[in-house]
Amino acid sequence: MSRIANRPVSAADAAPASAPDAMTEHLDSPPALMEAALRGGTRLTRRWRHGELHDTLPAMSGHVIMTFYGASQEASWRQGARRLAGRTRPGAVTVIPEGQDGRWDIEAPIEVSHVYLPDERLQSLAEVAGKGQRIELVSRICFDDAAGARILELLGHEAGTGDPASSLFVEQAVELLCMQLVRAHSSLGARERQVPRKGLADWQVRKVTAFMREFLDREILLDELAGLVNLSRFHFCTAFRQATGQTPHEWLTALRIGRSRQLLANPEMPITGIALAVGYQTPSSFSASFRKVTGMSPSAFRRSL
Repeated sequence: MSRIANRPVSAADAAPASAPDAMTEHLDSPPALMEAALRGGTRLTRRWRHGELHDTLPAMSGHVIMTFYGASQEASWRQGARRLAGRTRPGAVTVIPEGQDGRWDIEAPIEVSHVYLPDERLQSLAEVAGKGQRIELVSRICFDDAAGARILELLGHEAGTGDPASSLFVEQAVELLCMQLVRAHSSLGARERQVPRKGLADWQVRKVTAFMREFLDREILLDELAGLVNLSRFHFCTAFRQATGQTPHEWLTALRIGRSRQLLANPEMPITGIALAVGYQTPSSFSASFRKVTGMSPSAFRRSL
């Protein structure tokens, strides 16, 4: 479920909300916060899943840094005429600088972990990394940063262990994250352009995805998908994985299960009919695929709604 904003929220309306509070208000599943706050009020989350988002997030106190897990989804941010867009995927990071508001559109549920970083902690590096200059973070949406994503993954893992003995390790990892932010995502060291990704272009991924969605109810052949972008089967599979981090089969399965979750919300529609509607010939094959992706059977998922 997504939350739809009644009106845009701007920094002028009120003092900026804390980032965890703002995320709790606007996401259908609140951040899975580590109980203890770190130095300077830094907060971590473990990995958690939230639903699609079509809403305007207000200006927040503190910076929000996140990385992604699992299936890729389209995501975009818009503020007036300015727009950034990309696809959530492992190895990518999003940076929301303190005080930035804007409209977010995330097209399907995603799995993430966040770090909520007070500006004071980032500015503590100014003397060392910035030679006394103030550090300003650059907005990033699904930006390729394997090093930053790995640090965030480690922090997300530690946030989920609940081990008090890991506090020193976590504090040092946050410092390392701050240095990576200065180096790659700040006014002092940010690259203004991403290094071009290998594989399919965004428009090609969108074309393949649109075809998959149109024909979810039938078998989709690899040759059909490769033909859409004029590649051989082999080169298509390689290019698709480089662009999305998933095989075409994994991508198609995610689309099928995502559509089935929507259909399961209708209690009048039999599960057998849903299985056929999303391309599975038998209820058993549908159930096995659904359980592998969601961790529960279609019937259990329907009961949980």
